[in-house]
Amino acid sequence: MILWPALAATAVFAQLPPLPAPLAMPKPGPVTDGPYAPQSILPGGVVVPLYPPGSAFLNADRIREAEQYNMSQAVPGRIGSIVNIHNPSIEVHTVDRGLNTGAAVILAAGGGHNTLNVGTESADFVPFFYNYGVTTIILRNRLRRDGYNPQTDAVNDALQAIRLVRAYAKEWNIDPKKIGIMGFSAGAELSAPAAVLFEEFDKKNSDSADPLAGITSRPDFTGIIYPGPTPFARNRTPPPIPRHAPPAFLACAGSGDRGHAVWAIEYYSAMLSIGIPNIEMHLYGNGRHPGDALPNGNRMTGGLTDRNGIPFGTWQFRFIDWFRDLGYLQAPGVETKAARDTATFLKQPVRVPGQGRPQANAAPGNP
Repeated sequence: MILWPALAATAVFAQLPPLPAPLAMPKPGPVTDGPYAPQSILPGGVVVPLYPPGSAFLNADRIREAEQYNMSQAVPGRIGSIVNIHNPSIEVHTVDRGLNTGAAVILAAGGGHNTLNVGTESADFVPFFYNYGVTTIILRNRLRRDGYNPQTDAVNDALQAIRLVRAYAKEWNIDPKKIGIMGFSAGAELSAPAAVLFEEFDKKNSDSADPLAGITSRPDFTGIIYPGPTPFARNRTPPPIPRHAPPAFLACAGSGDRGHAVWAIEYYSAMLSIGIPNIEMHLYGNGRHPGDALPNGNRMTGGLTDRNGIPFGTWQFRFIDWFRDLGYLQAPGVETKAARDTATFLKQPVRVPGQGRPQANAAPGNP
C-alpha cells in the first residue's frame, strides 16, 4: 500500500531557513593619509607595492586613491576586474615545500588597458599552477583609463615586478633563475616588451640608492597569450633583440582572432629570425578573442576557459608541456634546459636576419 498521496495532502512542512550571507568578501582597503595599501584578492596572498612611497614612478597626486573592484553579479566574492590602480603591486601565492619547483610566474591580465581582468586571467591560475608546484604572482599594473601610458608606465610595472620577485626569492622559496611573466591580450603588451627591454630598464634604474639596483629584470621565460601589439608590430620601430632574450610561449586563436594572431606571428618571426632558442607558438583554427560576442548573446571569456571543448581551450596544458620540456618543473636549483640552451646560443656566431649563414664578426647584441 502506498500512503504518500494521503500524507502529502495532510502534512505541514517546515520552511527552509534563509541562506546566510557570503563570508570573507574581498573589498578594497580604506583611504588614509598615506599611500593606498593594496589588499589581497585571494586568501593568503602577500601583497607588496612595486615602488616605495615617494618614488618618481608614482603619481603623487593620486597615490592615496583606493582601487575599485568590479564584482561578479552571480558569484559572491569573485572579483572580475580592478580599476583605479595608482599604487601598483604584486600579490604572491606560494606553494608547499613538498610540491615546490622554485618556478614563479607573474600574471599580467588583459582588459584593453581599461580594466584589469584579474578574475579569469590571474586569480583562476593560482590553484592551476599550484598543482604543478609553481608560485603564482598577480600583477596589478597601472591602466590607460587612469591616465597612464601602457608602453611606459605599465611596462615599467612589469619589469619592476620581476626585479621585486627576484629580490625576495629566498623569502618566498623561489629559484631566482626560474622567474617569468605571462601576459594576456593587453597584458601581453607587458610580457612581450619585458623580454627585450630589460637591459634598458636595468641601466636606467641602477642608482645605488635603489634597493633593487643590480637585480636584473630579465624574465627567465615569457608567456604571450592572445597578444595585443608587441614591439615588433608593423607600425612600430622594433628594438634590438638581446641575444639572451628569454624563451617564449605564444598561444592564440587563428582566423577567429586574426589581428591578435598576426601580432603573435610578428613576435615569433622576430625571435626566429635571429635564432632565439625555445620559442613555441600555437595558433588554433577555431576560437575567438576574450570579450567577443557569441551567438547566444554572451561574451567569450579568457584565461582557463574550456571554450566548449575546442582545442584552443587546452592551451594551458600545452604551456605546461613546454614548461616541463625546458626544465622549469624540476627541483629548485637544478639548471634548466632553457638556461643551457641560452648559454649555448650565446657562444654561437651572430645570425643576421635574411641571410642563410651566421656572421661570426657581427656586433654582439645586434640582430
